[in-house]
Amino acid sequence: MAAPRTVTVVVPVLDDAEDLRVCLAALARQTRPADEVVVVDNGSRDDSVAVALAAGARVLHEPVRGIAAAASRAYDAATGDVIARVDADTVVPDDWLARALPWFDDDLVTAVTGPGAFRDLGPVAAAFWQVVYMRAYFVTMTAALGQPPLFGSNALFRRVAWLAVRHRVHRTDPGVHDDVDLSLQFDPRWRTVLDRSLVVSVSGGPVRDPRGFGRRTRRAVHTFAVAGLRAVPPARLLRRGVGSARLVPVRVVPVRARVPDYPADVAEPVPAGRVRTGSA
Repeated sequence: MAAPRTVTVVVPVLDDAEDLRVCLAALARQTRPADEVVVVDNGSRDDSVAVALAAGARVLHEPVRGIAAAASRAYDAATGDVIARVDADTVVPDDWLARALPWFDDDLVTAVTGPGAFRDLGPVAAAFWQVVYMRAYFVTMTAALGQPPLFGSNALFRRVAWLAVRHRVHRTDPGVHDDVDLSLQFDPRWRTVLDRSLVVSVSGGPVRDPRGFGRRTRRAVHTFAVAGLRAVPPARLLRRGVGSARLVPVRVVPVRARVPDYPADVAEPVPAGRVRTGSA
């Protein structure tokens, strides 16, 4: 399979204009520029849309509240070979795309993710939450999934993988943890790389608020509950152990019949084809 040539960066936003301004400025400084930046407004009442337009981003509107709905809306509309996902409070280093995209030269790599470093916290609090939240997320989710999970503030994956699973994600369930949900829908035999050196800056606000931390934990538990058998660790590990690679089918499917509120302005997938991906 040819190496990916284009990349779409996706940024969901809801009333976060100032952080979004900084996020988009960092994306504009990339040494390997994005081919497309898509900002999905989830019903903002501040200047988020104006900020996105001023930065030259393509702006979409998702009326269904929830980050899963907003992110899925953007993934559907993305045109790049690789979809890169950050949050509005993410600040990426200037070489983020230049360092991440070469991973996809290996056709067995389906996704790449990296950790976040909390800002706006004191040194002790930052170190504490780096272990209790960030490292714990990757350790516990890797144990449950059988491979690293996606971290939505710092994740890249092949568009063909999204086309293969988008009818299964729980995009209209506001209770799901969208990063975990997408990780669960990916076949365990597809390889997700955790590049610990691919670090981005993220706001410390979510961990500063105990309610936000608890809410994320509850969403992760709910996501495993609604995923059914796909979330059973022994089954995932067994599936991952069967064979070293599989083909991801990418074909024209009746998406509108299977995805609620499928946007009319989004094109159908590319004609039938198969792309080889696999496990670590």
